[in-house]
Amino acid sequence: MDWGNVTAEDLVDALREVDWSSPPRPLPEFFSRFTVPRSYAKWNSRLKCNLYYYRTNYFIMIVIILGLGFLRRPVAILAAMLTALSIAFLNDSFAGTFSEKVTRTVRQFSPHLAAKMRPPLTPVIRGRPSAKRTIHICGRPRWVFVFIFSSVSFILWYVSCSLLTVLWALAIALLATILHASFRTPNLKARLNTFREEFRAVWRNYSEL
Repeated sequence: MDWGNVTAEDLVDALREVDWSSPPRPLPEFFSRFTVPRSYAKWNSRLKCNLYYYRTNYFIMIVIILGLGFLRRPVAILAAMLTALSIAFLNDSFAGTFSEKVTRTVRQFSPHLAAKMRPPLTPVIRGRPSAKRTIHICGRPRWVFVFIFSSVSFILWYVSCSLLTVLWALAIALLATILHASFRTPNLKARLNTFREEFRAVWRNYSEL
């Protein structure tokens, strides 16, 4: 797979649809080999490949850097957790798993309420499920939860007076991510993982026919 031909929109869609529960790569592999890209095309391809392959490591690293910046501000830590959760809701796999676990927990106390939290049925067009579907969380569209959690986190950021701190911490975290993705040489595992994900996408599209 030529990552140089992958657009930023394609990369965002892939990160949104990928399985969120994939474990992080081992630290020896994460900090294994670094080289300077020889050209802009090489750097562009390497950046996208590493962002996809080490996505879980980068997410954990960003959360840790944000957490270190707010050790003395409990309200800011809560705001950071809600912000991370609202971002995680954008991933289809995480949103579906979160909704399923919450519904399963509610069913133990109120089966009637849990029945209302089921997602609506996928519309069927000409005997086949519609390819375009809206992700639901606990029976509500995903954007409702993203809006609520984002709004609450913004209020907490404002109350804790840590907005400038989070901007600095976020800038450092993003800079560290970009630097690592730019200089970490993609290994054979990354390339094989790329081909495997590409095969899964092709097979998924074929099975929908």
